Amino acid sequence: MSVVGFDFGNESCIVAVARQRGIDVVLNDESKRETPAIVCFGEKQRFIGTAGAASSTMNPKNSISQIKRLIGRQFSDPELQRDLKSLPFNVTEGPDGYPLIHARYLGEMRTFTPTQVLGMVLSNLKSIAEKNLNAAVVDCCIGIPVYFTDLQRRAVLDAATIAGLHPLRLIHETTATALAYGIYKTDLPENDQLNVAFVDIGHASMQVCIAGFKKGQLKILAHSFDRSLGGRDFDEVLFQHFAAKFKEEYKIDVLQNARACIRLRTACEKLKKVLSANPEAPLNIECLMDEKDVRGFIKREEFEQISAPILQRVKRPLEKALADAGLAVENVHMVEVVGSASRVPAMLKILTEFFGKEPRRTMNASECVARGCALECAILSPTFKVREFQVNESFPFPVSLSWKGSGPDSQAGGAEQQQLVFPKGNPIPSIKAVTFHKSSTFTVDVQYSDVSDLQAPPKISTYTIGPFPTIRSERPKLKVKVRLNLHGIVSVESATLLEEEEVDVPVSKEPEKDNSKMETDEAPSGTAAPSANETDVNMQDAKGTADAAGAENGVAESGDKPVKMETDTKVEAPKKKVKKTNVPVAELVYGAMLPADVQKAVEKEFEMALQDRVMEETKDKKNAVEAYVYDMRNKLSDKYHDFVTAPEKEEFTAKLQETEDWLYEDGEDETKGVYVAKLEELKKQGDPIEQRYKEYMERGTVIDQLAYCINSYREAVMSNDPKFDHIELAEKQKVLNECVEAEAWLREKKQQQDQLPKYATPVLLSADVRKKAEALDRFCRPIMTKPKPTKPASPETRASPPPQEEGQCQGADADANASPNHNNVPSENATAGSGEAAPASAEPMETDKSETASTTA
Repeated sequence: MSVVGFDFGNESCIVAVARQRGIDVVLNDESKRETPAIVCFGEKQRFIGTAGAASSTMNPKNSISQIKRLIGRQFSDPELQRDLKSLPFNVTEGPDGYPLIHARYLGEMRTFTPTQVLGMVLSNLKSIAEKNLNAAVVDCCIGIPVYFTDLQRRAVLDAATIAGLHPLRLIHETTATALAYGIYKTDLPENDQLNVAFVDIGHASMQVCIAGFKKGQLKILAHSFDRSLGGRDFDEVLFQHFAAKFKEEYKIDVLQNARACIRLRTACEKLKKVLSANPEAPLNIECLMDEKDVRGFIKREEFEQISAPILQRVKRPLEKALADAGLAVENVHMVEVVGSASRVPAMLKILTEFFGKEPRRTMNASECVARGCALECAILSPTFKVREFQVNESFPFPVSLSWKGSGPDSQAGGAEQQQLVFPKGNPIPSIKAVTFHKSSTFTVDVQYSDVSDLQAPPKISTYTIGPFPTIRSERPKLKVKVRLNLHGIVSVESATLLEEEEVDVPVSKEPEKDNSKMETDEAPSGTAAPSANETDVNMQDAKGTADAAGAENGVAESGDKPVKMETDTKVEAPKKKVKKTNVPVAELVYGAMLPADVQKAVEKEFEMALQDRVMEETKDKKNAVEAYVYDMRNKLSDKYHDFVTAPEKEEFTAKLQETEDWLYEDGEDETKGVYVAKLEELKKQGDPIEQRYKEYMERGTVIDQLAYCINSYREAVMSNDPKFDHIELAEKQKVLNECVEAEAWLREKKQQQDQLPKYATPVLLSADVRKKAEALDRFCRPIMTKPKPTKPASPETRASPPPQEEGQCQGADADANASPNHNNVPSENATAGSGEAAPASAEPMETDKSETASTTA
């Protein structure tokens, strides 16, 4: 099971994996820890990550970046419109009101949704993790900004599905940072809460989180954010400053040239980093536009002056986080700063003034989110045993249910009714049970109670509950479960119809129950007074429990709370039997991808990935042809010089030159099959030359091995050692004859080979010599290792080890008493590959016989 954390940023992404020794940030193919979040569409394939960043300058209009800003947002969003002005690629409004990205791919214009492009980025991150772990990656944890709406969270899940991933949790980036900070702390207090403010200033946004730490647990007290305050805003200020300056000085308008814009933005980003450590910095770009070199210079004071409007916005999220947490500045014990843009000195100065203490940098500013995600994945995964550490997350937005009352069902007579279900700061995950009194199909809307911070449509989704079965009772109860899951997504999970069937005399409290039912119909969320009815009371209990100990609400299976409510109902009304019937619930999420569209996107991603793989393999084959041409040309005039005739060399060299010319002209852009065929054609001429050289280099070794095998068996036969006395003379003669025959064959073949020049086809092949040695060993070994005939049991036991020492040409059966030198001789199984065919038997035999014989062997 994979345990991986992904931090997909606006500009770059980081992958962290959990291993037995801890959390590691893995390197990509270029050995870098950060991978650019860019997809560049080419004429034949896509370039994702580092390859995409390298191609973006040459192909800006087809290089898609900053996907995090586009995903799950309406095209008409003013923030999105501002972002699009600085992006070089074309984005239009789709039929559903959401953005569509246009890019030229495989020679034609294609349209992609931001979700599809994010799926491509995640697919690339997945492959980086798989290469590092040498295993398939499916389960993961993905970090998301706290300000992501319900739709954006769903879009990330869809993108993960497209990439073939299964997120165990979408965790807020600041929460991941807090987890990575707190889980390693061994000095956390047991009673007094340690309050830490985490300020994350990334490429495009600023997030603030105040977390309370106690031993073994973390509780998020408040979240706040500014979605458009990040490092790129400082880059943009510098960009606009120098664009205006160059227009005045050099008479060039950078804004009219997409490539010039990218180069200037890149230079401004580097300039910002230089200014973080130096009081002033120069800017030089060669041939920026219209073949003009440009120069600029700026001081840190001037940079801070032109950045003043951005810096003024920093305090607002800080003040809001403190207010939501209900803390004074003095109660915040520590301030941790992370994020790629947190290094701007002016930003640190503001934080120091606000909190009255120096911000700390004990965490890696870029990698802490990915590490926290991997830790959360390890906590949720059964693969790793992680130190007990509880994460009590809170939901940043208030969510309510709204529905229309109908004349027969309520006193409101069709008026819109709304009830808060999950207030701001509600624990994640959580389940609430809401009771309705309905007898026919109706709809419930899930919506944000306050969209002032979100700039998003208030409606999240609509649920149609019904049709209902035949209802016998007059006022049936419909219990609806509303779930806020681990990802921070709100949905109506189920609807259950509860009908009371009278078994005995009705309970006297019946009229009061009717009144409470009417109250519940008006305010069914459970936030009404505890006296409303039993479900409302239990809902409040569930909420209180969650506030007291988030662990109960922190488990996805906390749906057993409504079951407890039903049990309570039975206890209170023992005279009645409650019949439960499930009622169908149909979901409509505004702006979300339909399951069928997600499946199509998965298939499309598979096709594009296949195309990328084919193109990579084609490049590899082309490179193989080119490498073979250069390598063989060098060897022909060096180590293969004596193994090829002059005409053959001339012809082959001409062929290699012709192939090289073809590679850079007609063969520049061919298919994989053409390159494979071209390489095979060259190898038909090159392989015989290589084979002659290889045979020459190996021949001496294998001949020595065969000669050693022959001599070993011959000496064993001629030996006077008593351990060979039991072998019949006829058998020994057979071994001797076999040795003589092998020796004669070797002598004859060697004489023939010695008469041939090096460039001639060899008559004595290494493979033949090996086979001869194997055949000799196969024939001789059974004879020379034949055990002595035994009489009593005890001598048999003593006699069994020596035969294992005897006559073993390959040493496979030699026991511990054999000479250590037997390892120099190959085993019977190593016939074809090793080329070592000398009998191990002989060496132990000579060693046992005498020191002189061992030396001879």
